[in-house]
Amino acid sequence: MAQAVSANRLELLQIADAVAREKSIDREVVLEAMAEAIQKAARSRYGVENEIRARINPSTGEIRLVRLLEVVEQVETDAVEIALEDAQRLNPEVAMGDLIEDELPPIEFGRIAAQTAKQVIVQKVRDAERERQYDEFKDRIGEVVNGSVKRVEYGNVIVDLGRGEAIVRRDELLPRETFRNSDRIRAYIYDVRREQRGPQIFLSRTHPQFMSRLFTQEVPEIYDGIIEVKAVARDSGSRAKIAVRSNDTAIDPVGACVGMRGSRVQAVVNELQGEKIDIIQWSDEPATFIVNALAPAEVVKVVLDEDTQRIEVVVPDDQLSLAIGRRGQNVRLASQLTGWDIDILTEAEESDRRQAEFAQRTAIFIDALDVDEMIAQLLASEGFTSIEDVAYVALDEIAEIEGFDADTAQEIQNRALDFIDRMNAELDSRRVELGVTDELAELPGLTSAMLVALGEDDIKTVEDFAGCVADDLLGWTESVDGERKRMAGSLESFELSAADADALIMQARLLAGWVTQEDLDEMAAANS
Repeated sequence: MAQAVSANRLELLQIADAVAREKSIDREVVLEAMAEAIQKAARSRYGVENEIRARINPSTGEIRLVRLLEVVEQVETDAVEIALEDAQRLNPEVAMGDLIEDELPPIEFGRIAAQTAKQVIVQKVRDAERERQYDEFKDRIGEVVNGSVKRVEYGNVIVDLGRGEAIVRRDELLPRETFRNSDRIRAYIYDVRREQRGPQIFLSRTHPQFMSRLFTQEVPEIYDGIIEVKAVARDSGSRAKIAVRSNDTAIDPVGACVGMRGSRVQAVVNELQGEKIDIIQWSDEPATFIVNALAPAEVVKVVLDEDTQRIEVVVPDDQLSLAIGRRGQNVRLASQLTGWDIDILTEAEESDRRQAEFAQRTAIFIDALDVDEMIAQLLASEGFTSIEDVAYVALDEIAEIEGFDADTAQEIQNRALDFIDRMNAELDSRRVELGVTDELAELPGLTSAMLVALGEDDIKTVEDFAGCVADDLLGWTESVDGERKRMAGSLESFELSAADADALIMQARLLAGWVTQEDLDEMAAANS
């Protein structure tokens, strides 16, 4: 039986135990690495063409060297094959294609063989250590960790976490923040990646969730789940907003986060190098939440557009600069926190706009209905906003206007209907000129004005329309260079909801033969 030569059996196991403890990896992994190193040295000794296996007994440290031979009918390569007849003398039960083990005598490790074995063991242990690090940290994404600064390279901070090494890139540090070797640092794990040179652990001090986790550490009610952090928005190193909600009506979430004399929030502010933090009460009601988010500015009026996730906020004239904030910071953070696009107007601006809208509606009624200014102003002041409103409203609603009678109301409505007919004829002529097909024009729910708008956006056939999604029609908002920008939709000037747009598109797909009525029924049933 083969015996260890370069080290006695007990020494081998002691070395394996010591390496496993030092590198925090399994003892079996170290023994496997040693076995592989011995295999490599043995192949150098007996010839690389041999298929050699080394086995180390984990209890005794005994090493066995064997050569694997395949049982064949006719031997072509002595190093890896053995004839069936010879094999059956060693083991009568072997069959063609089986592998049998041929015991090899132990080998003396020369200097080169020992060096090769050492390299294999070091590489295997390093790979195992990297795998252990990756497995340990990949499930810790989202945690805040403490470490010490190992070195600083080109502004990037390399952090020693004890059982691993991490990096805080320059753009993940707070502005004007500097670290020196051996400084303590606290940061948020936002990514862990397998890379060629080993697992890379990426830390951040600018990530919005870093502030959220700091509050979790400072506020026991958040840790216990009594208070929830619903949203965070940050301008790192400058200002932040955090929205919180209490699951217990007896506990004030804002007060709990501020702490006695501001002690809790001050601890977070100190960690973030003096970053100003607004703690906002979360509300399920968008208007209330947005008003809270714009604090410290006061809001006198809000107008919501849920389809476009846009809100118009009216503030007193002297509150405009406070609501917008320095370089638009306050409104930008409020928008990030709530997920809504926020337009801010002063009371004076809103008044001017309402007067302009009133004058515009009055001019439309004068021109379209051929009435004098007084009648047009009466219609506008009663809330009529378009010719369609006048044409299709119940006649009584027009007749009830002060100074109007049934005959006047009928005459005004007839003029509105005549105007709509003339406009539809003109729009239909324009639609034909643009090349919008009659088939698309017959799609229920599309008006002549919509068809012209589609044609001008190069949507001219049922197939073109069927290939759209709701955002193509209604418009959408996306971030461009860190700023949220509104992208126009073909039909965004028409009062279409997302559900209306989806329904029109599905009808076009049905007409185009892309889906069947059964498909639509199944989707409707699934959504109900």
